[in-house]
Amino acid sequence: MTIFDLDADKAFAKEFISNFADANGDAKYANILQDVANRKIRSIQIDLEDLFNYKDFDEEFFRRVTENTRRYIGVFASAIDELLPEPTEAFPDDDHDILMTQRSEDGADNTDGADPRQKMPPEIKRYYEVYIRASSKGRPFSIREVKASYIGQLVRISGIITRCSDVKPLMQVAVYTCEECGFEIYQEVTARVFMPLFECPSQRCKINKTKGNLILQLRASKFLKFQEAKIQELAEHVPKGHIPRTMTVHLRGELTRKVAPGDVVEFSGIFLPIPYTGFRALRAGLVADTYLEAMSVTHFKKKYEEYELRGDEEEQISRLAEDGDIYNKLARSLAPEIYGHEDIKKALLLLLVGAPHRKLKDGMKIRGDLHICLMGDPGVAKSQLLKHIINVAPRGVYTTGRGSSGVGLTAAVQRDNVTNEMVLEGGALVLADMGICAIDEFDKMDESDRTAIHEVMEQQTVSIAKAGITTSLNARTAVLSAANPAWGRYDLRRTPAENINLPPALLSRFDLLWLILDRADMDSDLEMARHVVYVHQNKESPALGFTPLEPAILRAYISAARRLSPCVPRELEEYIAAAYSNIRQEEAKSNTPHSYTTVRTLLSILRISAALARLRFSETVAQSDVDEALRLMQMSKFSLYSDDRQRSGLDAISDIYSILRDEAARSNKLDVSYAHALNWISRKGYSEAQLKECLEEYAALNVWQIHPHTFDIRFIDA
Repeated sequence: MTIFDLDADKAFAKEFISNFADANGDAKYANILQDVANRKIRSIQIDLEDLFNYKDFDEEFFRRVTENTRRYIGVFASAIDELLPEPTEAFPDDDHDILMTQRSEDGADNTDGADPRQKMPPEIKRYYEVYIRASSKGRPFSIREVKASYIGQLVRISGIITRCSDVKPLMQVAVYTCEECGFEIYQEVTARVFMPLFECPSQRCKINKTKGNLILQLRASKFLKFQEAKIQELAEHVPKGHIPRTMTVHLRGELTRKVAPGDVVEFSGIFLPIPYTGFRALRAGLVADTYLEAMSVTHFKKKYEEYELRGDEEEQISRLAEDGDIYNKLARSLAPEIYGHEDIKKALLLLLVGAPHRKLKDGMKIRGDLHICLMGDPGVAKSQLLKHIINVAPRGVYTTGRGSSGVGLTAAVQRDNVTNEMVLEGGALVLADMGICAIDEFDKMDESDRTAIHEVMEQQTVSIAKAGITTSLNARTAVLSAANPAWGRYDLRRTPAENINLPPALLSRFDLLWLILDRADMDSDLEMARHVVYVHQNKESPALGFTPLEPAILRAYISAARRLSPCVPRELEEYIAAAYSNIRQEEAKSNTPHSYTTVRTLLSILRISAALARLRFSETVAQSDVDEALRLMQMSKFSLYSDDRQRSGLDAISDIYSILRDEAARSNKLDVSYAHALNWISRKGYSEAQLKECLEEYAALNVWQIHPHTFDIRFIDA
């Protein structure tokens, strides 16, 4: 059996910290120690990859550090104590420094050296923490792969955070003062519970036969920040027929407040056993619990606010921003395997970007998140689009209508296992705060559960008054839902209101309600079938004419776009107001209105326009943004408009002519620019090819004249 020589290991650790140089030739750890001495940072991370790449690599030492990490943290910490340089910058003294100065001055007077507990432990002198970070090579373990053979070793685990406790102080060194002899007694605390000392162990109290009473000095003791989190297996790691497993993670010191419920993270840490305490120990008998003592935390998807663009990413984003067709490219990069649905993908891109939140002086808030409902026939890839958006978004929660109760969506009151108090547990909408909540099978939800979403969609809070807890939780969430029409498929013989079958109070909260009808059309069905077969054979989408952007680049672009807060210029106010009043007038004239237009629709136009301006990296909303917002609103009901036209007996060419004539009469002009004409007819769902056909046909009839180069229209006043 090999006998470990910890002194030799400590000497090797000192040599490694002093001499290790990174790829640029800088003394990596020497620089970190200088920053620690100057009180700029409080944590030192020893990277195992650095240990592996060290010029005097010792395989046995590396193995011992990996398999006995808890002990070797102490070895590295004592090596750092000896190597810590003098500070090079001045900093103000805090309580800890003053106490340490006092102790070092009174060191000889404060002890008679009889008991080891009178010696000052090294932990109390340290104002930094040491972590050993696992190598990032290879894939991390899932929770069920970490077995008893890994006890005491450094492991990497990936999963989703389901619960986080508050940050509490955890005692590391307890300091007592004796009432009789005045000596300071130190007690190191290594577990979650400890037995306080009551009798003074000093020589003087023993000789005087006085059982000196010890008083715990909280000011002089050392506490660490401590947080407990629960990590759960990711759905893709769970074998068939099993339920996801959970593990407790202990976070200490500088690692606290790094994770929140709903985050997908990777922990590296030490897998350790912990005995049950209190009444649970009586029930548990010889069984012990296990936990992971975290050494480092890595987020799989960063929040938009935390995105720090690297040099190459910034260059790529600035290149993309200069591309005139970036709006189409970004939209087509979303789920390229799904055929068509280009306008829907544009709407989903705007959902990811969002508009800025407006907070008024009197405290009133106007939401910036867009809400979209996809309603359509079975088999039009609604659920696949939802899943893809959740993958792209940095923070997303996917749930289904049947599997969600009102409490599961908002918040539940539960009894805490540790403190036995009633605590609030956030539901799906609270977990998706500052992210996206995708609700599939929205139409199958119970009416009582669906009402829980009303407040979240407009006020963006969840108000609770249950079990003596009255509070309001933030749920700044963009809701993306998918639903089927009332009878499974859209019934054209019934009115849109009967088909949609959602209450007007809920419908008006959606910025876009997208109706996707599955029509039999020879050409488009052939194209779609070819696309599906190609994806099935090659496991990738057919060529789009450009390389689709990776989700990571999409996230980086969106995070850069979300930093802007575009505003509507004064000259567009009248244009937006006129567009809104026209929509209201059209709805009032219609016998069976397709949508439910309220003032919320006007706010939706402003939100979509602001999201489009963000995509262009512009500080002001342009008229083209408003036109595109209005076009998307019209296109969401496009499949119904085409039906109405078929019923009214108008062919496409005649309808385009009537649209252009009405718009020209409304503006009281005989000249119409080609760009305006294209904008008007595209809102009604017609293509540019149909417009050109119409222009040629009616020019031949001498109804209007066409400019040979610009295609502008001049009506011949008869």
